[in-house]
Amino acid sequence: MIRIFSHYVSKMAFVLLLLELLMLLTSASVASVLWFSDQHGQFRADNLYLSSLTFALVIIFSMSALGMYQHSSREGIRTTLIRIMPSFALGFALLSALIAVRPEIYFGRGISSVIFAIGATAVVLTRLVVFKSAESALLEARLIFVGSGPLARECMDLAHSKIGLHQFSVVGCVPIAGEDSCVPTAALLPVGESLLEMARRYEAHELVVTVTNRRSKEFPVGDLLDCALGGVRVIDAATFFEREACQIRLDSLQPSYLIFGGGFDQSFWRASVKRCFDLVASGCITLVSLPVMLLAAAAITLDDGGPLFYQQERVGKDGRVFNVLKFRSMRINAEAPGVPTWAAANDPRITRVGRVLRMLRIDELPQMLNVFKGEMSFVGPRPERAFFVDQLARDIPYYNVRHSIKPGVTGLAQVRYQYGASVDDAVQKLQYDLYYVKNNSLFLDLLILIDTVQVVLLGKGSR
Repeated sequence: MIRIFSHYVSKMAFVLLLLELLMLLTSASVASVLWFSDQHGQFRADNLYLSSLTFALVIIFSMSALGMYQHSSREGIRTTLIRIMPSFALGFALLSALIAVRPEIYFGRGISSVIFAIGATAVVLTRLVVFKSAESALLEARLIFVGSGPLARECMDLAHSKIGLHQFSVVGCVPIAGEDSCVPTAALLPVGESLLEMARRYEAHELVVTVTNRRSKEFPVGDLLDCALGGVRVIDAATFFEREACQIRLDSLQPSYLIFGGGFDQSFWRASVKRCFDLVASGCITLVSLPVMLLAAAAITLDDGGPLFYQQERVGKDGRVFNVLKFRSMRINAEAPGVPTWAAANDPRITRVGRVLRMLRIDELPQMLNVFKGEMSFVGPRPERAFFVDQLARDIPYYNVRHSIKPGVTGLAQVRYQYGASVDDAVQKLQYDLYYVKNNSLFLDLLILIDTVQVVLLGKGSR
């Protein structure tokens, strides 16, 4: 993994994206040169570079929006072909819309088909080469877990469940005296030699410390220092989860990790960039979705004749309460008894029209007004009701950390976790929210925006 603006990104996925961007640029440029030279006897370079760059970036965005940089490295040519077709179809639609605004980037009727065909072929070939390379044992990261308790078991499960381009080979776990073993016996490594000798013998690239009690006299501080000085990378379980799962796990979190672990950028520069992003993203979405919102308003009125909008108090930055605005998706007086109730994925209080609005996330669109007013950001932790915040803050450590920044219309938890309607779900979502609060940047906001497009198009994620 590499870190780009505080966010962890798979090296192989990053290399794949750069290679495909290069191949798409080359495909558009070379095809244009050959076409114009053949058709007109001389090559004209008018807007070639702008047209080629636009084509490449739009296709890359389309593939990202449909999750083509999050898929398994073990997909074959048939799966690749199936996945690339809708990506290029989406790219064609987006390019057509851009050409209507900027006609000068249009290649021409005949050459456009050729460029799309060559570009798709180049992407397929590039992916097959990269996927085959990713399966090589030479590119596997070999891990040794120091400890064999429940945290070691969770780390092993995460390493084995990776479905991206970054593959792991778990050498095993080093048992520590006094810690209950929760891993299979076959995964335990024999003791008797130093951790440095063991790491070199097994050719381990990294040691992950999963021991929870680090004040015990059995904790191998000296051995871990020897490994670090000997060139073997040593990290703790919290860093492993943050890097590989985009989570800050509560069960492995020490206050010192939040204090000394960096991040939490709330500088004037970051606040200014984020505010500009909020206004641009919300403004564009408002303009594009205006016809959809008008149709939604008409549908709500025809369905039951009730009010169009629903306002509800939510907790924002620094604990300030504000009214979030949504299209009404539940029946009137959904909480008639007066007791706040968790919303569920198949809540019986949802109206017929409301079910469609929620499925397509249309009910969230009025929250752009909250963004314009400065009460919310476009990306951030989802705001929760004060009734539930009081309960969750009592039961879940570090819950109020998410209130150190503005809440968002969409967020990392919304694109990584399914619909949540319980305290346990709130814990899972908090782990993503903490990651975002700690590592938030314009780069991460753009990635979440792309993932949100994927959620809306493919119906994945939560709310």
